[in-house]
Amino acid sequence: VLISGRGSNLQAVIDACEKGDITARVAVVISDKADAYGLERAKKHNIPAAVFEPGKFKDKNTYELEIVKVLKQHHAGLVCLAGYMRIVGDVLLEHFRGKIMNIHPALLPAFPGLHVQKAALDHGVKIAGATVHFVDEGCDTGPIILQAAVPVREDDTEETLSARILEEEHKIYPRAVKLFAEGKLKIEGRRVRIT
Repeated sequence: VLISGRGSNLQAVIDACEKGDITARVAVVISDKADAYGLERAKKHNIPAAVFEPGKFKDKNTYELEIVKVLKQHHAGLVCLAGYMRIVGDVLLEHFRGKIMNIHPALLPAFPGLHVQKAALDHGVKIAGATVHFVDEGCDTGPIILQAAVPVREDDTEETLSARILEEEHKIYPRAVKLFAEGKLKIEGRRVRIT
């Protein structure tokens, strides 16, 4: 699991694995920030962790090669981006194509990128939500695995909407990981078939 911050989706996946809901385990947690709280979560559950700060590498390829090396050392079969705030580059994609998932706090393809709850509120949408998708070369453009809808209330703020969307993220991300672990996801072009 790759993180940049507090790691609440990481925790949802850890919990699902520990309960036996997912027949897999979190092999390693990698952060691009040394102060990410998700590293504490990994430590608490005795999960190996590593920090790779991009600024300490000569370029993105070198940075991602180090991540790939650690993922392979830990025999990772799936890479989960959980609040990882970087665009995945060619190196990670080359080594894990079709095996990288991301969780995004909007109903893609609407509102890719950052500050999506503000964008949703500014556009006056009535339904917001969350999406789990496979990662490709674009920003939040990969094939969609699961989505959850969240009604937007008249009095919603960025914070209140974000909190309700996050609750749904914590449900659908472990579900998507479970489907992958059970071999039930098949990418067919833009679609992900659930068998």
